Amino acid sequence: MRENGRFGPIEWARAGRPLPSEFISGDRGIAVDVGGDAALFAVVDGLGHGPDAAAAALRAVEAVKRSSAERIEVLVQLCHRVLTGSRGVAMTLARVDFATNTLTWTGVGNVTAELVAKSPTGVQIRASARLTAGIIGYRIPEIRPAQVVPMRPGDLLVMRTDGIAEDYLDHIDFAAPAVAIAEELLGKDAKETDDAMVLTARHRGAST
Repeated sequence: MRENGRFGPIEWARAGRPLPSEFISGDRGIAVDVGGDAALFAVVDGLGHGPDAAAAALRAVEAVKRSSAERIEVLVQLCHRVLTGSRGVAMTLARVDFATNTLTWTGVGNVTAELVAKSPTGVQIRASARLTAGIIGYRIPEIRPAQVVPMRPGDLLVMRTDGIAEDYLDHIDFAAPAVAIAEELLGKDAKETDDAMVLTARHRGAST
């Protein structure tokens, strides 16, 4: 599962694969151009792995794509409704608004999202999405207003399921394009015991 593209100033890519012994993945990445003035990214992890996890993840993907212009807090609640009775998912959503250069994000479960920048010592984490415990489709907390952080030209958003090792930031070649970073993280950091998905989005500055 590999795809990449560009929305406005944002160059993005996703790379994923199922558990090595299986054919279908419960980990999915979403990238949607929202009306030309924003981009919506999400990474979904269907609980467990195999067909039931994939079915839940795909249901979440469809719900997000169908209503991508909604606020991300609303998208979490919509997904919760459509996933009732399913395996359930962990999901983190991130929306980049081009005019204000802001990143709005929230998550339920353990799909992490980090905004990273190049620093003299390597890679600096500028911000991390605030995640709340729960399972979308089974039990979610009261969804707090999403966090908003500035996203500057050069910044890189990295979203990943728990099928990618936690020390993945040690392996980022910050000079590489988003697609190369996603491919490398999947190649070097995917665990042999789970589905895996990573999504990268780099702010390239002017959107010409």
